[in-house]
Amino acid sequence: MGGLFISFEGIDGAGKSTHIHAMAQTFEGQGRVVTLTREPGGTPLAEQLRTLVLNDAMDAMTEALLVFAARRDHLNRVILPALERGEVVLCDRFTDATFAYQGGGRGFDWQTLSQLERWVQGRPGAAEPDGTDHLLQPDLTIWFDLPAQVAARRLAGARVPDKFESQPQAFFEKVAQGYAQRLAADPRRFARIDANQTPEAVWLAVEQSLRAREMIP
Repeated sequence: MGGLFISFEGIDGAGKSTHIHAMAQTFEGQGRVVTLTREPGGTPLAEQLRTLVLNDAMDAMTEALLVFAARRDHLNRVILPALERGEVVLCDRFTDATFAYQGGGRGFDWQTLSQLERWVQGRPGAAEPDGTDHLLQPDLTIWFDLPAQVAARRLAGARVPDKFESQPQAFFEKVAQGYAQRLAADPRRFARIDANQTPEAVWLAVEQSLRAREMIP
């Protein structure tokens, strides 16, 4: 069987972690090998860059450059080799998060992010119909869409927030707009999940999105 790449998106508190592990168990139950990873992160270098991005003060361009540098290392060392081995790669956030957080939340230039995306994820020799390099993207992106105020209540007192989690509600409303813009540009890749439900109802919606794409029986 060929490799399968699924990303999980949404703000903290939306339930990504719970359902990414449930999905890993689902695929493993079918005999598939699963690589469970995250962004920023997934390799020793990328985890170091993650610590800088989440905790150190910097402007949006520096954040974006560090995130895409981490992504390049992650792709080359983890994601692409796993896909070539025919594994299922489940990634807690990918490029959509960069557009949502740095593009939407920070207001950084969308075109610059798109150029970085092409440089980092372009696959030379695999061209699109318009002649541009094919971009490596997830086969499915599951967006756990949750109102910012609900996420804040879920996370209250759970841990010391990083510099993104401590942003005001207006920031996360812009993040949601960034995710919505990415979905509008590539609707076939996305499954938007209403995360303001019980965990059981959310998981049912996730399962339905997989079945609709014939990724699970």
